[in-house]
Amino acid sequence: MRKVICAFNISIDGCYDHTKLSGGEEILEYFTNLMKDVDQGVSGRKMYEIVNPYWREVAKANKGTANEQAFARTLTSIPSIVISRTMEEVEGGPRIIRGNLEEEIRRLKEMPGGKISIGGMSVRSQLMQAGLIDELYLVIHPAVVGSGPRWGDGINLNENIKMELVDTKIIQQGCMALHYLKR
Repeated sequence: MRKVICAFNISIDGCYDHTKLSGGEEILEYFTNLMKDVDQGVSGRKMYEIVNPYWREVAKANKGTANEQAFARTLTSIPSIVISRTMEEVEGGPRIIRGNLEEEIRRLKEMPGGKISIGGMSVRSQLMQAGLIDELYLVIHPAVVGSGPRWGDGINLNENIKMELVDTKIIQQGCMALHYLKR
């Protein structure tokens, strides 16, 4: 069975607003390496509209640092599915899911292939609440930002989801990468 993963940056106080955290070369390399095992991306409309056009342009124009180019090539080579009730079509041809997200992810997990990467705050929350996230990759930045969306906002659980810490890595500027598996 395929694994569903979430990988994202957060502050010490749990915020994961990308505009409040700074990345860098080692962080890009870390996420590029994670994405090498992914062969399906699933994201919400907002995340897709922010992330994909930018990285598609980096890959197409072959601009940026070597790590930016590697990340762009890796990300844009992964087939995408976009969750949206409002989009009619998506540039580049990704499939749009309008119906039952949980049902679609359960179906994808049963198919042969590599890992499924989930992007977007509400999509991650819905799938965590449904118990469908198998692995978390968190890069904790040494910053307290005070406001903004928090990881876990909107998740209502009937019981705790037990996770096991299986790897840690210190990366640039004091960032800590943590890898958790669902028990």
